[in-house]
Amino acid sequence: MPNIIEGSLAAQGLRFGIIVSRFNHFITDKLLEGALDALQRSGAEEKNIEIHKVPGSFEIPLMARRLVDTGGYDAIICLGAIIRGGTIHYDHIAAEVTKGIAVLNLEGKVPISLGVITAEDIEQAIERAGTKMGNKGEDAALAAVEMVNLLKKI
Repeated sequence: MPNIIEGSLAAQGLRFGIIVSRFNHFITDKLLEGALDALQRSGAEEKNIEIHKVPGSFEIPLMARRLVDTGGYDAIICLGAIIRGGTIHYDHIAAEVTKGIAVLNLEGKVPISLGVITAEDIEQAIERAGTKMGNKGEDAALAAVEMVNLLKKI
């Protein structure tokens, strides 16, 4: 039988930076609620969670870079909502935000989870922020906890 290494969902003593976009706040507020609930259920203490609000999703990678550079966090959780409009702006923003977060993640200093939803319309965004499709903020927080614990085992 191969040796299986996996991370736990125990957040006791871990420090989290949450970056949340204010744009589309009616969605991102719900993502933040889901992330906070998941962290608290996993044992994270409020004093070890900091929330950093940025104007929009495009600013998330810059803030993530700054938080990584402080060395003060075990994981960073990125939350935003990019909703398709009538122009190609959506495609550019979604690609650059995802790429920016991926580049930082691959540097390997701390896990950075992607809780930035991309949606075709408002209804789809609402579904991913706590209704039919679950809460992607919760999913991002749990992924961050699991990755911190997994990386500690390697």
